[in-house]
Amino acid sequence: MLPFVSARSFLVLLGCTTALCGAAHAQETTAGTTGTDTETSRSSFGHSDNQHGTTVTETSRTGEDDLVVNAHLERARDALQSSTGATTYRFSRQDIEINPGGDNAPLTSVLLQAPGVAQDSYGQIHIRGDHNEVQFRLDGVALPEGMSVFGQALMTRFAHSMSLTTGALPSEYGFLQAGVIDINTKNGYSDAGGSVSIYGGARDYFFPSLQYGGHKGKWDWFATADYIHNRVGIENTTPSFNAIHDLTNQYHFLGHARYTVDENTRISLTAGVSNAEYQLPNNPGQQRQFANPSYTGSTLSQNQYGNGDSNSLSEHQKEITDFGILSLQKDMGRLSFQTSAVLRYSSLRYSPDPLGDLVYNGIAQRAARSVFSTGTQTDATWQAARNHTVRFGYQIYVERNTSKSDSTVYTQTGEDEDGNAVYSGDTANIHDGSGRTGWMYGLYAQDEWRPIKNLTINYGLRFDGVDEYTHSKQVSPRINIVYKPWHGGTFHAGYSRYFTPPPFELVTGTALYKYTGTSAEPANYKNSTVKSERDHYFDAGFSQTILPGWHASFDAYVKLAKNMIDEGQFGSPVILSVFNYRRGQVHGYEFSTDYTRGAFSVYGNFSWSRAIGKDVVSGEWNFDPEDLSYIKNRWVHLDHDQRWTASAGTSYTAFYRTGHPLRLSATMVYGSGLRADGATPNGASVPQYATFNLSLVQSFKDLFHVPFLKQTQLRLDVTNLFDRTYLLRDGSGIGVGAPQYGLRRTILTGIDQRF
Repeated sequence: MLPFVSARSFLVLLGCTTALCGAAHAQETTAGTTGTDTETSRSSFGHSDNQHGTTVTETSRTGEDDLVVNAHLERARDALQSSTGATTYRFSRQDIEINPGGDNAPLTSVLLQAPGVAQDSYGQIHIRGDHNEVQFRLDGVALPEGMSVFGQALMTRFAHSMSLTTGALPSEYGFLQAGVIDINTKNGYSDAGGSVSIYGGARDYFFPSLQYGGHKGKWDWFATADYIHNRVGIENTTPSFNAIHDLTNQYHFLGHARYTVDENTRISLTAGVSNAEYQLPNNPGQQRQFANPSYTGSTLSQNQYGNGDSNSLSEHQKEITDFGILSLQKDMGRLSFQTSAVLRYSSLRYSPDPLGDLVYNGIAQRAARSVFSTGTQTDATWQAARNHTVRFGYQIYVERNTSKSDSTVYTQTGEDEDGNAVYSGDTANIHDGSGRTGWMYGLYAQDEWRPIKNLTINYGLRFDGVDEYTHSKQVSPRINIVYKPWHGGTFHAGYSRYFTPPPFELVTGTALYKYTGTSAEPANYKNSTVKSERDHYFDAGFSQTILPGWHASFDAYVKLAKNMIDEGQFGSPVILSVFNYRRGQVHGYEFSTDYTRGAFSVYGNFSWSRAIGKDVVSGEWNFDPEDLSYIKNRWVHLDHDQRWTASAGTSYTAFYRTGHPLRLSATMVYGSGLRADGATPNGASVPQYATFNLSLVQSFKDLFHVPFLKQTQLRLDVTNLFDRTYLLRDGSGIGVGAPQYGLRRTILTGIDQRF
């Protein structure tokens, strides 16, 4: 074991105390991880510069020597990941808790408080003008992509802290590069003890949860589970207060166990399960496109297939995600590494309304997709010299993708005088299915060099390849420069060459010819293979500590893309399909500021972005021929392009030096509106909106005077405080299905008992 050091003394040596660890919602420009740099952090909404890549927030009930070993290994693991020159926003445990809803809130509601993050329907977010190119990591290990559409399989409750890294990324980050979300999972040291909570309120919202963590000897463990039941599973298709047919039931589990072999070696196992069932909200008052099929005349048929009223449709979707990570971490002084085996299974099943989908869309399709991914990731850091830190590693994934559908369609009998298709009341059944096994891989090496005290240069190469539906590879140079001209000020600039494979799980081998002569016949039969995206990415910015507790930062970026990847919903199943624009451009800027003093904190962010594309070169059959012709020679806005995005928040804790603190916090999200069709495809946008959320949390140290019961927490959360009616989507635009409205005012309360 390491020489005995008290827990408090050791944390002070690391430049961190329990109350002060972490920095959230503020821009950080990492200036290297070599030498003796330590993290300087303030309280909530604080700012941190010159990161060592370490956030040590371990607090131990017993066993201070175990704490020292654990903190040492946490520090070594975090040092494996360099974000030198990139832009990182950190969310500490305190920042997560003061967000309205706390652990009960969706993960996206926390991420929306970072600059450049725009919200979309189905729980999606867009970072710096990209669609869904978001990489999720658990304790530094990347998870392969999954099928989840309506929300995240990863819950906020899993996270002890997390970070969002974006910009010109160092070479160790590959495949998905719009933003890297790294979740430091709860564990048996930082989250020892247990808690049980019940949370609920409006719209049948019921959300019980349980968590427990601890440590003994060389073992530590943590597990959390929850169940969600409500009637706001998917965005409402109307501005009404309650959606029609919008029930959801979900459960989630995360388990984490670690065995510390010695002070330099640790083995860990993380496993998670997410199972979610959704009703798809109905869009009343729709006009039928087709008459009832001939077999629905009898009462029995009406009972079996429904009456075709758009108010009464019954469509469902089920999403399952399971994952596991087994890791070995070793620190050997100048050389340290972590190697991991990863697997993930993800599936999605859509059940149509047999009659409704047919009479409104001309096809009732029962669809299922799944992807099973297994792979390995290794990251290593070598302190080659006093001013050189070398990092290298690889990622390899083997994936199996399957897709099948059973469709009911009308048969075509001829054409009318205007050349429009004429269909009979007879239907036909079409089965379509495909499956493919593929793999993708990436290798990298980089050197973090400090030629002089205040200058850091990180340069490296990355080699990526993919052999799935597409076959391509690329060598990608990357360089970042960080310069600190004076105390509290940091400049950074960087260039990264990116290679992004298309999402394997969203590509299918649809046999278009099977639908010829039916109501589901495509407008064209062109279906070019989806290609990998290749980018030139430039980023530069500046951050400054203006006064103690007050920080500000500015960042600007440009992305020039070839075969830009985008996604859209084409058809009734809420399954995204992927396609490419031959050329793409994204550029924008971000501003962030925050201030903290004692129990008070406030922050604000705003960003401007422009994302455009030209010439669709894959998945063309999903598009109207007129739109394809227009886009071929003209730039159009991407469907997720939002010009202005902003967020802000504040928090104040009264009686925070007592055993019964009272915390009041509020957040705001503003969007100028995602795209909609106008005179041209995506030529307009939905109206701007701003929503405000409020949270009131009262804590009691020993409310029930029972020895084994610890803190009791009562909370009241209000989402959309002023009950603003606003659109996320209006049902038009490239790859957009039905309208989606933001959540109306929702009041939720809860109690959390820790033990």
